[in-house]
Amino acid sequence: MVSLAVVGAGLRGQQYAELAVASGLATVVAVADPSPARRAALARTYGLGPDAVFDDWAALAARPKLADAAIVATQDRNHVGPSVALAEAGYHLLLEKPIAPTEEDAQTIIVAAERAGVQLAVCHVLRYTPLTGHIRALLDDGRVGELVSVQHLEPVGWWHFAHSYVRGNWRRADLATPLLLAKACHDVDWLQYIVGRPAVRVSSFGSLFHFRPEQAPPGAADRCVACPVEQSCAYSAARLYRSCLGDPDRERWPLGAITDDLTPEGVEAALRDGPYGRCVYACDNDAVDHQVVTIEYEGGVTASLTVSAFTPMADRKTRIMGTRGYLDSDGETIRVYDFRTATEEIIDVGAGTDASAARGHAGGDAGLVEAFLNSIAAADPSLIKTGPAESLTSHRLVWAAERARQEGVVVLL
Repeated sequence: MVSLAVVGAGLRGQQYAELAVASGLATVVAVADPSPARRAALARTYGLGPDAVFDDWAALAARPKLADAAIVATQDRNHVGPSVALAEAGYHLLLEKPIAPTEEDAQTIIVAAERAGVQLAVCHVLRYTPLTGHIRALLDDGRVGELVSVQHLEPVGWWHFAHSYVRGNWRRADLATPLLLAKACHDVDWLQYIVGRPAVRVSSFGSLFHFRPEQAPPGAADRCVACPVEQSCAYSAARLYRSCLGDPDRERWPLGAITDDLTPEGVEAALRDGPYGRCVYACDNDAVDHQVVTIEYEGGVTASLTVSAFTPMADRKTRIMGTRGYLDSDGETIRVYDFRTATEEIIDVGAGTDASAARGHAGGDAGLVEAFLNSIAAADPSLIKTGPAESLTSHRLVWAAERARQEGVVVLL
């Protein structure tokens, strides 16, 4: 049984802890989080005493080692400190993506883990989904012939984008990371895994198209609760968050991100005073709301990734094109078409494959957690599909794509 300390008790930290315990492979023995409500809630859930509850990661790291491993699910720009300190203290690390905002910081974490001899798994959960397993098996079996090109869509969803990337923690690159690293490093990593060969060059285009002051409707106020045009606005915070009350899943997320007081009064206070009640046209955001990335891999294979706010919040959509056929995936099914026989096969990946973070990324969260725990129990890092080398490679491609977008160039890798 692997013992775990949870560093960062927000949605991702809670999710990984729950899955670890539910697997029967782990116990939670400590928590560190600056929010009194969140650390108290996690302490109640796992029966932790006061000596196992910390208000920051430094206090945990200063103590003699309390667990075999740590889940590091702090904000993006607060990964280096806890990861390095806990690695040096001998904790194996399950690190929420991205590793860090910059290559220098990512290397600092990776070197610390290597020097300490601890295992480091980065939470690129898409590699661990049943859907990905099916697609890899089909490609390995040659069902589409030789892979030539991939077309991939990450549909962020209009209200999700407004919640997380306009009003929320990932709204600005200087506070978190650029959108491509914050949201779609999953997708860049997944493409790397599916294509299975090094990227050689990349280009990218995108901008903040809509969520700007000049796009505000006439008469719009700075806050939704005081706005005369709120009812006709697609991005009304009042409508979104009030509608979450009474739904346990939506109370956990997105509502749990804006307030710990899940009552009508608590929601109204958050809408009136907190950052999530702001008009989407009056925020301090700079996250791009649409982006296209084009990648050429070794041997001439190509892929395009489109990330867009202006979609439903839905499963990713992918077409993989080969010399003998193609396959389409909508997250729930895979359609394989054979050019030679003009026949198709529909593979049902299974019901309940919701690929959102709140629903466990279609089984990817559980697959990641179990692989990490088994790797510790067996002392076998090969069980982790997203170790330091793999994750750093896909991160470098993201950083190169951002440079390509900002400078208007094609970047050679």
